[in-house]
Amino acid sequence: MTGTATSSKPDHLCVLVHGLWGNPQHLEHLRSALQERHGKHGLHVMVATRNSSTFTYDGIEVGGERVAQEIEEEVDRLEKDDIHIKKLSMVGYSLGGLIARYTIGLLYSRGRFDNIMPVNFTTFATPHLGVRAPLRGYRTTAWNFIGSRTLSMSGQQLFLIDSFRADGRPLLSILADPNSIFIKALACFKRRTLYANIINDRSAPFYTTYISAHDPFVDLDAVALKYVTAYEPIILDGNNPVQQTKSKEELPFLSRLASRTSSILTQLPLYAVLAVLVPIGSTIFLLNSGIQNIRSSRRIRLHEEGKAGAFFKNYRIPYMIEGARNAVEDAIDDVNGRENREYLTEDGDSPPGNESKEVQSLRDGESIDREKPSISREPNATRLNSDPLKSFPTLVLTSEQFDMIKTLDNVGFRKFPVHIHQDRHSHAAIVVRHQKKGFEEGKSVSKHWLDKEFEL
Repeated sequence: MTGTATSSKPDHLCVLVHGLWGNPQHLEHLRSALQERHGKHGLHVMVATRNSSTFTYDGIEVGGERVAQEIEEEVDRLEKDDIHIKKLSMVGYSLGGLIARYTIGLLYSRGRFDNIMPVNFTTFATPHLGVRAPLRGYRTTAWNFIGSRTLSMSGQQLFLIDSFRADGRPLLSILADPNSIFIKALACFKRRTLYANIINDRSAPFYTTYISAHDPFVDLDAVALKYVTAYEPIILDGNNPVQQTKSKEELPFLSRLASRTSSILTQLPLYAVLAVLVPIGSTIFLLNSGIQNIRSSRRIRLHEEGKAGAFFKNYRIPYMIEGARNAVEDAIDDVNGRENREYLTEDGDSPPGNESKEVQSLRDGESIDREKPSISREPNATRLNSDPLKSFPTLVLTSEQFDMIKTLDNVGFRKFPVHIHQDRHSHAAIVVRHQKKGFEEGKSVSKHWLDKEFEL
C-alpha cells in the first residue's frame, strides 16, 4: 500500500488501481494531481500495491480480493489513528478498472458501504468488454487464441474464454450481471465516469473502453470531432463526440494502385527490420509468457489454499443477490440457445432484415428484454438519453459483450472520448504513465477529470 498523509484528518479515501504489467509508479501523476488538488481538503490517496508486475497475470478475481483486503486494512489502520473514513472513491487504469469493479462488489457484500459512502468510480482506458477482437477471419481467430493463452488467468478472462467458478460464464459477464453484487455496488456510486482513447490504443481499443458496439474513429478523415470547450483538442463531448462527414470520392484504380505501391516501397526498410526482429521477439515473449503462466498458476493455487501470506476465503462469498438464481439459470439457457446469433458483416453492411433483433435494438437505442429484474439505481445515476454513436456500423461482438453494454449503460457512465495526438502510445499517455514529452496531453485528461468529474 502506498498512502499519502494530509495536514488535516481526511474522511475521503481514494484508491488507485494500476493495470496489466503495471506498478504503483504508473499512477504517480494521478496520485500527485489528486493530492495537490484535494490533499488539504480531506482526501487520503492510496495506490494499491499487491498486484504489481506479473502478479497482474493472476486474474481479476484474485486481484480484486487483494485490493479489497488492502483497502480494509487501510481503513482499519486509519481508524486506529482516529481517522474515520466516510467516503470512498475508486480509480482504475486499464485492467485495474476491472479489478476495481470486482473489489467494490466484495466491499458492498461485506457491508462496508453501510458506513462509507461510495462517491466516484472512474476508469481510464479500461477494457470493460474484454479485448477479444471484434472481427471475423483466420487472423483474428489466431490472435484471440494466442492472446488468451499468454497472460495466464487474466488473459483468459480478458478474452472471455474462462468459466467463472461453477457458473459456466466468463467473469466479465458475471461482473456485468444486473443481479450480481458487482453491479449493485457500481450503482451505489454517486458518479461513474470513464475516459477512452479514440485512436492508437493497442492494448484496449475504443469500443471496449467506451462500452460501445460502435467505433466511429477508424477513419478520422471521415468524421468531424466535437470537443469540450476549454479542453480541445483532447477531450471530446460525451453527448455529441462525432459527426459523419460526406464520404470521400474514391480515387481511380490507377491512382489507388500507385498510392499503395508508393506506400509499400516507403515501408520496405521497416518490413526488413521487422522480418528479423519479430521472430526473435515473439520467441522471447512466448517463452517468458510460458514461465509467467506457470508462476501465476502456482500463486493462484497458493492464494486459493490460503498460503499466499494472507487468508482470502473471507472474500469467497456468493456473488449473486439472493433470490435471483432462477432468473440467472434461465438467462444462461437463453444465451446457450442463441449461439447462432447473426451479426453485422465486417465492413459494417448487412442486407435488410439480416440483423438479429438484438443488434437492431442496440442500433435503435432500445432496451433488450432479458426477463430479469431491473437494476435498482441511485436517483442521480447519469446516463445518456440516446447513444450518439448508434448511426455508425455495429461491431461483430459476442452475445456476452452485447449484454455487458446493455447492463453497464443502464447503470450509467459519463463517457468522454480522448484524442491523444502527440504520441502513438495513447494507452500510456492517457494517465501520463511516466514523464515523457509526448504524454503531456494526458495532463489535460486528469485536469478535466478533477475540474468537472471528481467530487470531493
